Amino acid sequence: MTHNVHEQPWVRLKELLAAGTAPAIESYLDSLPADDVARGILRLSEEERREVLRSLVPKAAARILEQIPESEAADLLEGIDAENAATIVEELPSDERADILRDVHAPEAAEILAEMPPEEARAAQAMARYPDDVAGGLMITEYLSFAQDRTAGEVVHDLRFNADTYRGYDIQYVYVTTPGGLLAGVINLRELILGHEKFAIGDLMIREPEKVTDTTSLDDLRGIFDRHHYLALPVVDSSNRLLGIVRAADVEEALSDRGASDYRQSQGIIGGDELRTMPLMVRARRRLSWLSVNIVLNIIAASVIAVYQDTLAAAIALAVFLPIISDMSGCSGNQAVAVSIRELALGLVRPNELARVWISEILVGVVNGTVLGVLVAFAAWLWKANAFLGLVVGTALTVNTLIAVSIGGLIPLLLKRFRMDPALASGPILTTITDMCGFFLLLRMASAVLPRLAQ
Repeated sequence: MTHNVHEQPWVRLKELLAAGTAPAIESYLDSLPADDVARGILRLSEEERREVLRSLVPKAAARILEQIPESEAADLLEGIDAENAATIVEELPSDERADILRDVHAPEAAEILAEMPPEEARAAQAMARYPDDVAGGLMITEYLSFAQDRTAGEVVHDLRFNADTYRGYDIQYVYVTTPGGLLAGVINLRELILGHEKFAIGDLMIREPEKVTDTTSLDDLRGIFDRHHYLALPVVDSSNRLLGIVRAADVEEALSDRGASDYRQSQGIIGGDELRTMPLMVRARRRLSWLSVNIVLNIIAASVIAVYQDTLAAAIALAVFLPIISDMSGCSGNQAVAVSIRELALGLVRPNELARVWISEILVGVVNGTVLGVLVAFAAWLWKANAFLGLVVGTALTVNTLIAVSIGGLIPLLLKRFRMDPALASGPILTTITDMCGFFLLLRMASAVLPRLAQ
């Protein structure tokens, strides 16, 4: 059976590796879209991936690392010798370099940095120390800055003379600095080119431009870019020394990555990215770290049923409504969790605003809980023609909905207050409490009117 090599690029890569034609490998990878490059590389075995990387010149190898997930790129670097890894890392953009080195294990990262030019190594180390959700962790250091006493003509000449060096830069603005490297102002390219060539750029620049510090959070960056629609902003330290620039596109990408990470964690995939090309035991361990906790929580919730097993045996119809009450209350609670996490991310609510959030959720819970309770009560009455059964299940669902939205609204705030991840911990806590409360409410009320239910 023949395969289209663009549908299964790993097949062609295996053939080229077997033939030992390094230029052909590079040419083939250059012909593929980025998604197909990643798919083709990650479908190879670990040793085959490393062979591909070793066969490429550093610049081409760096392009490969940019197109695959950072965790996989870090694993690839760890599998080749430090000298070759260093030459590849040097070809990466500064932000990608920091992101990947952050994922490389400390001993291997130290070996790679030792092989790099000292100045580049120090810069990479400094950027890698920043968390990936602050301006320092998102910034790039490929930008143009000139002293404020340089003339417009000198700067334009420099741009032309060093065109090859600057070709890979994302140039929108030129940053103006003092002799000590402090940010003095900014000029957009249009003003620079149209300005009189004899004028000092310090006279053409915008003074006191919008800027952010290296510790500005991702949420604050989003707010700034949403309000002002800048393409990029300068990043400074506490002394106003220019460190780099952060681009609006990189902030959007980071927000998207965080959303995907939060979703993975909410589904119980802990420890970062999971790809099906990763080793089996790594994937299993990451999932089990959450599943093993979750089974304990479920056993605790199920223990409530065990306490009331006699009630359940006497009125077996109750078993039909246990999962309904659990699931519907859980859905209501998860809606409240989602809203709280969203408002925390946008800065619309603070972790100490518990009363405000609780009142807001209780009002919604009263309306939704009453409607849902009436619906399930009506269904129970139609099924068994027993008003007491309808009253029990309807009341249990209504009250449990109030509990669920209260917990769902407040837990993310409390977790944030204690510097825990709301996206990771809210779900299991909510599920356990709503299950326990729902089972208890239904079975306890049923026990109180058991003779009426058994009729």
